[in-house]
Formats: sequence, C-alpha cells, structure tokens
Amino acid sequence: MTRTCWNPVVTILWLCALATVRCSAQTTIGASVVLDPQDVTVIVGERQSFFAKVRGMLSQDARLNLTTDHTDLVEIFPTSIVVSPGDGGFIDRVYEIVLLGLSPGQFDVDANVLPTGLIDDAAAFIRVTVANSQPIILISSVIGWIYFAAWTVSFWPQMIVNYRRQSVVGLSFDFLTLNLVGHSVYAAFNCALFWSGFIEQEYLDRNPRGLNPVLANDVAFSIHATIATLLTVTQCFIYERGEQKVSRIAWGIITVFIVVIVVAGVLVGTATFHWLDFLYVLSYIKLSVTLIKYVPQAVLNFRRKSTVGWSIENVLLDFTGGMLSMLQMLLNGYNYDDWASIFGDPTKFGLGLFSVMFDILFMVQHYVLYRNRANEKTLQEDSSTTTTTASNGGSKDSLP
Repeated sequence: MTRTCWNPVVTILWLCALATVRCSAQTTIGASVVLDPQDVTVIVGERQSFFAKVRGMLSQDARLNLTTDHTDLVEIFPTSIVVSPGDGGFIDRVYEIVLLGLSPGQFDVDANVLPTGLIDDAAAFIRVTVANSQPIILISSVIGWIYFAAWTVSFWPQMIVNYRRQSVVGLSFDFLTLNLVGHSVYAAFNCALFWSGFIEQEYLDRNPRGLNPVLANDVAFSIHATIATLLTVTQCFIYERGEQKVSRIAWGIITVFIVVIVVAGVLVGTATFHWLDFLYVLSYIKLSVTLIKYVPQAVLNFRRKSTVGWSIENVLLDFTGGMLSMLQMLLNGYNYDDWASIFGDPTKFGLGLFSVMFDILFMVQHYVLYRNRANEKTLQEDSSTTTTTASNGGSKDSLP
C-alpha cells in the first residue's frame, strides 16, 4: 500500500507557481497615456496645441512616437517624446504637442509606445480636423441652428390651419400616418442610443474611436416631432374630415413595417441580433418612410386640384430647413475637404434633396397649378364632394 506524504516545500512551490500564473493574467502596465483633447480642429496655416498626459508607475524610459501618416495635411511638433520615470518610478507629467495645419482633411493621430506594453496607450489618439476657414465653421454652426428651428416649427402651421378651419379636409391621412410611424421609430432610435448606457457601449464597442452619433438636439427634435404629429392625428378625430381615411396601401406598408419590427425583436430575443442592430432596423424604417410619405399628399392635391387644407407654411419651413441642411453639408465638404461624406455615402444628402424636390412640387401646386382654387366659391364647390353634417350648416373647407 502506497502512502502519500505531505511535503510543505512542494506545497509552497505549487502555491508560488499558482500565484505567478494568476499575476500573469493581470496587466503589468502601471502607467497610462492620454491625448487631450481627443477632438482637435486646426485652421490651415495656423497652429493648435494638444497634450500628452502620462501618469502612473514606470520602470524605465519609454518613447512616445506620434504617427506621421498625414504629413500632407498637418505637421506635428515634436513627433517623438522620451518619457522618464520620476522619483520612486512614479510619473505625472504633461507634454505639449503642436499641430500646424497644411491642408483640409479629417484623420486620427496615434501615439505608439516603445517598448511595447510599458505604458497603456489605449487612449493615446486624437481626431484631427483641418479646416480651410474658421468663419465657415461659425457660419455652418449658425446654419445648423436655423434649419433645426425651421424643421421644429414646421409642424405647427398645419395644426393651426386645421384649428382655424375646424376641418382636416385636404390633409392626406396616408401622409400623416406614415409620418407618425417615421417620427416614432426615429424617436425610439435616438432616445435609446442617447440614454441607454448599455446600447451606447455596444456602439462604442463596434466603433472604438467613435462618438455617440445622437446629440441632445436630435432627441429633442424627434420627441417634439412625434408629439406634434400625434396632436395632428388627434385633430383628425375631432374636426370634419369628409370621406377621407387611411388607404389600404398605407395600412399595407405599415403592416410590413410592423412585421419587420417584430421579426427584429424576435432575433434580439434569440440573441441573433444585438439591440443596436434592432435600432438600426428602426432607422431604416425611418429612411423608407421619408422616401414615400410625401407621395400621398401630392396625389391628393392632384386629385382635388387644390392645396386647400395643406399648410403651405409647413412646406416653406421644410424647404428652408432642407436647403440649409444641404448647404451646411456642402460648406463642411469644402471646409474639411470631405466630399466623400456627401457623394461617397449619399444617403443623408440624397434624402434632403428628395424632400426639397417634393417641397418644390407642393409650391408649384399651390402657387402655380391650383392658385385659383383658393377662392371661396371654388372651395364651396369642392366641399360638395365631401360628407358634411346638417349641424355645421355646410362645409368647413374654407380659408382661415
């Protein structure tokens, strides 16, 4: 019979080996470097500073080498920095680095550490934007706020027209329903990505050097748009609407959207999709709605040979916002030499142009084709095709 004897020496050696394995699984990096700020804008011909902040325990000298892949766009001074440990090996220093803008563009600058692994350099990068002109940056910012205001206010004239006329005759219910769906899913996308830390982390995991694309004004706009559209829908249940109703085609399109959302939700539930993928599906539905929502209103105007009941102020504000939005994109394209963001991925610009073209069509219908349909006699004749009640003494389809 074999007896197993306890050997304290062997046990101690085994414990030391186990401790070594566990320690090797942890990071041995005691210092880190951060480039601050991580978004820098520099004007062509001018200089702009940023800082390399190194802090932590350092066992030996290290060198920070800044990438020079874009020497045609910017000059960096210095391109290399020697980092030495302080007393007791601890370092807490800030190094100034200067950029000289040469040509417009957008790119990343990285600081690589040698020897590798001595300093944590995960945050050692900045996004550099070289612009042609500072005034253009300011003009672009002002334009952005103007078109944001125009688009925000554009929802109210239609409600005011409906209230004054006590009628929604002339307003396409298909347009209104599709618009509600589009703004609702857009609000869900913005709110989730803006307020959910879990979903934001998913986005950052896929885009390690990206920024959350949803800003506070995006959330405010989408929520306001949804509420304003819902209030307009409510008016359709209160005021005279004649024989107007949501068409089967519109209901069919909405049903397809619902099926897509349900399927995407099931895929999330079965871990086939991530929540971020689900939100992207909602954004695609919003894009689809934008492409088709104006068609029913244009067709309704054509069939009635009138734009009475459809707010032209809404169209003018939407046209203003769309034109300024595209102007801002063109200004930014020139200022940052970033035409690829417009013509390389034309979705946003194309959607803006598409909306503006429909706004032009509505203006032609209102001011050219059917301008003589706005007199009281014509309105009374037109209203005879809609259902009225004896209690209202006739049609409410008249100008405010």
